[in-house]
Amino acid sequence: MAETKSLIPKRESPFMKWVKGEGIPIHTGSFVSDLYTAEVAPWKRFGVNGAFVLLAEQEDDDAYIMEIPPGKQSEVIHHLFEATIFVLNGRGATTIWQEGKPKQTVEWQNGSMFAPPLNCYYQHFNLDGQTPARFYAVTSAPLVMNMFRNAEFVFSDNYQFNDRYDAEDNYFTDPGTHLSIRQWRTNFVPDVRTFKLDDYHERGAGGVNMKITLANNQMQGHISEFPPGTYKKGHKHGVGAHVIILNGVGYSLLWFRGEKEPRKVDWKDGAVISPAHMEYHQHFNTGPTPARYLALRLGALDRSGNGEMGVDLPMSTISEREGGWQVDYEDQDPEVHALFERECAKHGATVVLPKPEYRVKQPV
Repeated sequence: MAETKSLIPKRESPFMKWVKGEGIPIHTGSFVSDLYTAEVAPWKRFGVNGAFVLLAEQEDDDAYIMEIPPGKQSEVIHHLFEATIFVLNGRGATTIWQEGKPKQTVEWQNGSMFAPPLNCYYQHFNLDGQTPARFYAVTSAPLVMNMFRNAEFVFSDNYQFNDRYDAEDNYFTDPGTHLSIRQWRTNFVPDVRTFKLDDYHERGAGGVNMKITLANNQMQGHISEFPPGTYKKGHKHGVGAHVIILNGVGYSLLWFRGEKEPRKVDWKDGAVISPAHMEYHQHFNTGPTPARYLALRLGALDRSGNGEMGVDLPMSTISEREGGWQVDYEDQDPEVHALFERECAKHGATVVLPKPEYRVKQPV
């Protein structure tokens, strides 16, 4: 049976009131096709250009695009929500400090990822005098704004979270720690496109993966890559994952239980997709090179609970036949593979993944 939405009008949240009051573009829906060219406008709070990216009709986390003009810098800012920043393009530096403690600077480039420690002062600098620098940041602002309902407090409180950051000399230069398979803790990733990943055969398609936490935050991320001519198993999970395509050409299918036809979203480098809460999704590589993406969302590397970030497999990696949230290749609609073959032929790619031996079709 198809899922239905409540007919009761949704009341505007404190977070959405704040967003609308910032006066910059707001991108909504399930995806943005090109973060490199998406519309931005002057953002007074940061002193540069920006736009909100609010996908999947949710307020667990949000995202924004920030663009710094050539040779310019942002305003000094600090806030009580976490922000994971991925550098779309450009070259520059961010200076970070707490009151009464020395300043530290982290230099970044295309593909870098970092997170200003919680409530620290920071300022971004574009070191290129010819081209703009552009970020994509995923934040916990909705939760914080909706809890305190006061933007002035969120951007003005001076509490220092010394348990997270205390101006350690090696804070941004320490390469990080490989905690266990597909688990990495660090404070700075120089380039997510070249970061070494671990085997992730559970998702299928011969893929590799690494889950990353930054700055001792609740925000989490993971990098995933799978070969050309393959596709991943369909699955679902909670809301909030911003899937940023780093390279490759392909598409994703999105659907809810009971829907007749999935929605097809074509992607390439610079697209971002965000499945809604418990919306099935499946990623397909139809190009001649490996496809890699970065997914940013709420969570924590050492969180206990259903195994999403622990040593156990997450529900989204356990077959539905075993009570999980993943659709085995043998249980998917045969049209899924047929469509993939047609799309690969369009792009001149060779289908590597064998045609599944389908079981008796189960209702999805």
